[in-house]
Amino acid sequence: MFLTQKLASAAVADVLAGRNLTDTLQAQRRANPELEPRQRAAIQDICYGTLRRRGEIDFILGRLLTRPDIDADVRALLATGIQQLAWGRAAPYAVVDHAVKVASGIRGGRAKGLVNAVLRNFLRGRDSLLAAAATDETARWNHPAWWVQAMREAYPDDWQALIEAGNQHPPMSLRVNRRRGTREAYLALLAAEGIEAVADGEDGLRLLQPVPVERLPGFFDGACSVQDIGAQWAAPLLAIEPGMRVLDACCAPGGKTGHMLELAEVDMTALDADAARLERVADNLGRLGIKATLKVGDASKPAAWWDGVPFDRILADVPCSASGVARRHPDIKWLRRPEDFAQFATQQRDMLDALWGCLRPGGTLLYATCSIFPQENANQIADFIARHADARRLPLLTGLPQSGQLLPNERHDGFYYALLAKGGMASPDHRLDG
Repeated sequence: MFLTQKLASAAVADVLAGRNLTDTLQAQRRANPELEPRQRAAIQDICYGTLRRRGEIDFILGRLLTRPDIDADVRALLATGIQQLAWGRAAPYAVVDHAVKVASGIRGGRAKGLVNAVLRNFLRGRDSLLAAAATDETARWNHPAWWVQAMREAYPDDWQALIEAGNQHPPMSLRVNRRRGTREAYLALLAAEGIEAVADGEDGLRLLQPVPVERLPGFFDGACSVQDIGAQWAAPLLAIEPGMRVLDACCAPGGKTGHMLELAEVDMTALDADAARLERVADNLGRLGIKATLKVGDASKPAAWWDGVPFDRILADVPCSASGVARRHPDIKWLRRPEDFAQFATQQRDMLDALWGCLRPGGTLLYATCSIFPQENANQIADFIARHADARRLPLLTGLPQSGQLLPNERHDGFYYALLAKGGMASPDHRLDG
């Protein structure tokens, strides 16, 4: 437990310093190959729990600390300790003991007494501290105050339910690889392993309880992929057919790329600006047994990577706030700033305009985000259509809200989709003539 506590608090300290939690945990695992699966899972649980409840924990630390300007690594250690004491399953004495031992290796051990005193004071005053936290808005909602206000403005009738959904554990969903078998057959394989699941979407399954991928039958042979049900709508929406020329812009980590290639044999170009992330796409496609042309490039600057031959279909899964998947990545809500939206809006606008020029007349482009904020979604598309006389919006598939906005719930995360036609006339199945 000592190593678990040490690494979890170090990861949280990295997030407090502005680093991405997923990247931090991956780096930790590479640096500590001896970690067992249960240890990796425990570290992740502590980090996720601490960041999901950071508003409450910061409020409580504000009451317990006489000096707010303590070292970030000590603050992270205290935060992970309070998370375990308040909402974890470990014995309180063990949590305090291991936290003090971790503190002995920080700044020459000068914080040992502080860590011991703060955690024990929390145990003594736990109920009153948690009750007081419920009266503070940031602590009550465990989101920054600006985020709460933005949700109030965007969803005046539903903002509380959406904020609460953002603090819940996300569902674990799978996409069955049609090239390897049917969804019904894979359901039977899961049942044989004692894993309960229900069919959801066109190719999806939602597990009633999450399991490690090692337990999924045939996972490493490409039988299925872990992908949120909401994200699984992208490939069917594009209505791709064999032989089409398709671009997946901003493709990493490759989930949607793989899904499209599972549905049809197409000439697929998978583009991403990050070469390291593109390697992960290659790994995912290799596991699925499918291929694409991988290119490193900026979607807003096609002159550097495009051969000039128009695409029939383009998936523009653009950079965004990721507000719709914050429960899956709880560091997001603390790392984002209100001013980030202007930068995202510029990126989204530039990519849409550039990619539109790569689409053939009669083709379709799917604009996608994992955001729930209108300025990245409906507002962006309205502005785009106003700028492009040859663009018109197509209806979405049955089962999706025609607004294109999926909100986080027990089935899926938050996503936005807008299907855009370039000239031509739409047929009922969303394919275009010409």
